[in-house]
Amino acid sequence: MVSSDQRRRQLAREKFERQQQRREEARRRTRRLTVIIASAVAVVAVIGGVTYVATGDDDGKKDTTDAAASASPSASPSASEKSAPEPAMKIDKKAKYTLSLKTSQGDIAFTMNAAKTPHTANSFKSLADKGFFDGTKCHRLTTQGIFVLQCGDPKGDGTGGPGYTIPDENLTALGKAGKDGTVTYPAGTVAMANTGQAHTGGSQFFLVYKDSKLPPTYTPFGTMDEASLKAVETIGKAGVTGGAADGAPKKAVNISKAAVDKA
Repeated sequence: MVSSDQRRRQLAREKFERQQQRREEARRRTRRLTVIIASAVAVVAVIGGVTYVATGDDDGKKDTTDAAASASPSASPSASEKSAPEPAMKIDKKAKYTLSLKTSQGDIAFTMNAAKTPHTANSFKSLADKGFFDGTKCHRLTTQGIFVLQCGDPKGDGTGGPGYTIPDENLTALGKAGKDGTVTYPAGTVAMANTGQAHTGGSQFFLVYKDSKLPPTYTPFGTMDEASLKAVETIGKAGVTGGAADGAPKKAVNISKAAVDKA
């Protein structure tokens, strides 16, 4: 007999798959539109403008509408987010680093193991050193199916990124997927959000405040300390604005400063 908890997880995964399918269809429509416009109009500025609007409408507004119907740590950067190269590797791959966030709901910190996730740790240090996360907010909280607080989007709506993507890493760290295709991301885990496709992580990440079952496709790259986990648990207990199970956290989490230091 399937328990109610297993049924909720199954429904969450099914919603996640439908959302990813809609996004892929939107991307195909955008690519087709771009080709049509490019062949008919020889004005680069016009082509770029139309592409931007089409992508923003399909991948941005729809995601906001569907937020309450989906439980997945997804990120939907537009095609333009892949225009820049990944930062040059500058960290010590044998070291550990601590990312500290000063937020309106207290300090949140987690440790990154560069040996296991060098690209992710290097990217976060590069972004933090530039002040990329300063003045951003954690835009999404889920309180059913999975239990995560999602942050790292400069746009604050789930569609932003740093202008580049990084490869997936450390995907086997949480063990082999079960018959349901998931592994447990333990409370305290910090992992990368993505578009549902491989190697599409950017700057968005999620903080797990309660054990959550997810496909092993999200790079687990950090672990919160006890005080930070309690801070995120408190945010989770307060719930989502409007009483939904997925959306903006009722306790607004605004990041004033992010810093990465060698542990």
